Amino acid sequence: MRLSPSSTPCIRRRSVPTALALAALLLAPTAATAAPGNPGAHCAHLAKIRVPGAERQQSACLDELTTAGTVASGHTDPADWAGLTPERLAVPSGVPGVQIDGYFPDTSTTNTNHGWRHDAQFVIRLPDVWNGGLVVAGTPGNREQYANDRAIADWVLSRGYAYAATDKGNTGPAFYRDGKAPGDAIAEWNDRLTQLTRVARATVTQRYHRPPSRTLVTGMSNGGYLVRWQLENHPELYDGGVDWEGTLWRSDGPNLLGFLPKALRHYPVYAAGGEGARQAREALHAAGFPAGSEFLWPYYYQFYWDLTQRIYREEIDPGFDGAAEAGTPYCPTGTPACDTDYDYAARPDEVRQAVEKIALTGRIGRPLITVQGTLDVLLPISQDSDVYARMVREAGRGHLYRYYRIEGGTHTDSLVDMFPDRLRPLTPCHRTAFTALESWLTAGHRPPSSRTVGLPAGADAATLLNTCSLDGRDHTRSPSPS
Repeated sequence: MRLSPSSTPCIRRRSVPTALALAALLLAPTAATAAPGNPGAHCAHLAKIRVPGAERQQSACLDELTTAGTVASGHTDPADWAGLTPERLAVPSGVPGVQIDGYFPDTSTTNTNHGWRHDAQFVIRLPDVWNGGLVVAGTPGNREQYANDRAIADWVLSRGYAYAATDKGNTGPAFYRDGKAPGDAIAEWNDRLTQLTRVARATVTQRYHRPPSRTLVTGMSNGGYLVRWQLENHPELYDGGVDWEGTLWRSDGPNLLGFLPKALRHYPVYAAGGEGARQAREALHAAGFPAGSEFLWPYYYQFYWDLTQRIYREEIDPGFDGAAEAGTPYCPTGTPACDTDYDYAARPDEVRQAVEKIALTGRIGRPLITVQGTLDVLLPISQDSDVYARMVREAGRGHLYRYYRIEGGTHTDSLVDMFPDRLRPLTPCHRTAFTALESWLTAGHRPPSSRTVGLPAGADAATLLNTCSLDGRDHTRSPSPS
């Protein structure tokens, strides 16, 4: 459920469908400060730390806050971050501290972590040696609060940041059941991240006896959307953010309800071969799926395009398929109420009104860096970040923005393991962008101008897994939409 302005829960329930199949979707550190008490005594005053507004919380003193220890101790869920990072991504270690798990008042029950069956769950991690900063993360897809643990949390914790994440208030492929009206479930994501940021800042202040000197927001995919929305609507809470391939919602398009039906319609014709294949491939290119990404289409067709289209269409436009919920999987064109034939532009005005409540404007109020791969074929870059960069510029906020198009990057970094000679991971590019934001905020060093980051000549997979330069020394530069 979405938080009302008074933070009083409101509830919506639609009819319960049959089960849906899940698709496999600051700063330069200041002088480090030890937690109160003796060095390493991370249990000191633990019982006094209260997360404001939490209905339930449980705290633990851990010798290791990164996944190097939390997998074994049960303080993360590997299933939540499965498939988001390359298999060989290094895991830092040596970060003792306090972890607080809990939930805020809510009425939906999709999140079963800890046996709670309660949404609006959160995790807050407070390292013993603190650099003064706080990183708040929005989760990707419809995953839960541990989804960023390997991609983001491990790295920022190893740099001394406190860290907080939320499940966004609803999870899973039937997330659209939450809320009262179309668009409410996604709107709750924004409210929940705002709520978490406020209470995480207060919790950090309790732990270290001073507020964070910097609060940064970051996330990938739907988490990247949350970064954009927060910096547009609540810039007072943050010093800046890094958006990793954020989802674009615009009431007049483009949005995923416009290009995904075209993928579902044309890909089977392309895959079948024959005389219609060339025309189908051209139609996919015209819809935004870039030339050169064809080798990725079978995977995204199987795991992402169909499910993503149906569940987000159900959230925004439940009336399209009448009493049914989330349509018919992989229905061929011509099937009644088939998402393959969905035409967003032809739908009633109330559909665009539902998108308007979650729409982005580009009017960011704090520094923001966006990274997205040029071979993203879930959210094609020409229909997403290229457009958002233009929105930021047209809103007069270009001085607060940098945009890096990463050649060879796709939406899911685990695919680098399948295609090591054709893809590059975005994880190191996110980290480089993060450190660039740190320098921007603390030393006033403006990041390199927006650009396409080309593949370094002769770079091997191991090099690309650990480095990503944005400054032009090892990449080509090409015209950027921003």
